Amino acid sequence: MPNDYRPLVVIIAYDQLCTFEFGCAFEVFGLSRPEMGPGWYRCRTAAVEPEPIRGAGGLRLETDGGLELLEAADTIVIPGWRGPTAAGPERLLDALRRANAAGTRIVAICGGAFLLAQAGLLEGKRATTHWRHLDALSSRYPEIVVERDALYVDEDDILTSAGSAAGLDLCIHIVRKDFGAKAANSVARRLVVAAHRDGGQSQFIERSLPPPSGARLSNLLEAVQRRIGEKWTIERMAAEAHVSVRTLHRHIREATGLAPGDWLQRQRLAYARDLLEETTLSIKEVTVRAGFGTTTNFRQHFRAASGLSPATFRARFHLRQDTLGQSADCSDMNTSGGGASI
Repeated sequence: MPNDYRPLVVIIAYDQLCTFEFGCAFEVFGLSRPEMGPGWYRCRTAAVEPEPIRGAGGLRLETDGGLELLEAADTIVIPGWRGPTAAGPERLLDALRRANAAGTRIVAICGGAFLLAQAGLLEGKRATTHWRHLDALSSRYPEIVVERDALYVDEDDILTSAGSAAGLDLCIHIVRKDFGAKAANSVARRLVVAAHRDGGQSQFIERSLPPPSGARLSNLLEAVQRRIGEKWTIERMAAEAHVSVRTLHRHIREATGLAPGDWLQRQRLAYARDLLEETTLSIKEVTVRAGFGTTTNFRQHFRAASGLSPATFRARFHLRQDTLGQSADCSDMNTSGGGASI
């Protein structure tokens, strides 16, 4: 990118603003970075509605202008959204469509993907969003190719990220595209984050039970989950359900979308994740309780599924008792009460 041109990034601000996602974008594109030279980004904030713009935590934001700022933008950032079912104002959707037609790059962090979907800008494209809302995005907009395990998706003129902190990954990726790896590494160092994170958002997804498909199959799946550390062969599972191996394959695939071996592997991995998050059991003990046989086998399968070693996963996600139940994503925020000014 030429040194004599400063690309303009416009961050959209709306009432009930997701302040964390907004902060991710502003931290990367809005802070003064003299070490980057004279060609670094310019950054403006554009209000969707008349001020005051209220954000999570009772904050109030003063913006640089309205949606007219989008017309001059090189990049537009949508930092989250009010929720998967919240309709975007038509004037905002129209402004996004015009920007896209003019070749402006549009970036959606977390729930911002739902705004792009409402504007029709994700049709036939790959996209992602927070793992809690992947099913909603896929069901409401079947024309979108939803990437379930991506931290971010780059479709050149349209970029989307998974939830919350994945917005930082995407913003640093954009710096890498615009200014190169050295600049991206410099920004990441100042943020004290990795310039590139390994693994996808499958690291963060909680397991769910498959829907029951008859009493025998339901009883079998529950028995396997209760005694997941035992050696479960396909033949043993079929005998437990009093069906043939062929019938077992058909019923489990109908109920879960997976072959029996793949379903069993996912249950073992899910249980292992729970143990790593919630206990101080050794890796060897987790291996035995989850039924992986050897620690080598466990490490290989766990890394293949999550992109992390069991030890690294535990270091990142182990839950202390005093922190349980205290986290929430942007769509759960409450903006009532007093506020401060940003």
